[in-house]
Amino acid sequence: QVQPIESGGGLVQAGGSLRLSCVASGGTFSSKAMAWFRQAAGKEREFVATISASSSSTFYVDSVKGRFTISRDNAKNTVYLQMNSLKSEDTAVYYCAVGVARYISSTYQDYRTWGQWGQGTQVTVSS
Repeated sequence: QVQPIESGGGLVQAGGSLRLSCVASGGTFSSKAMAWFRQAAGKEREFVATISASSSSTFYVDSVKGRFTISRDNAKNTVYLQMNSLKSEDTAVYYCAVGVARYISSTYQDYRTWGQWGQGTQVTVSS
């Protein structure tokens, strides 16, 4: 199984940028769609972005469109989330999730669609 490990979180001022990384060991990373979710304190886990195995398809939640970019490097077994123009409402624990196929499922916004999960990395945006 592909086991993801996130990094890159931290404290940043509103308007700043962060890049999250998720290294996925084991399994066949290059054959799996990947996703980022986030969970703010007291709230449900929320879909953020997803990318297909070949990087040919990406989807984003409306609130991050134009600010966040998901990408992947299959040679490095890594998926990234570049976050620009951060807002206080982006504060959350960000999780990397591994898909069960190359393509992005039609239910990609449902966290139950995804297989393995990382432990998460905290992103705090101060206003």
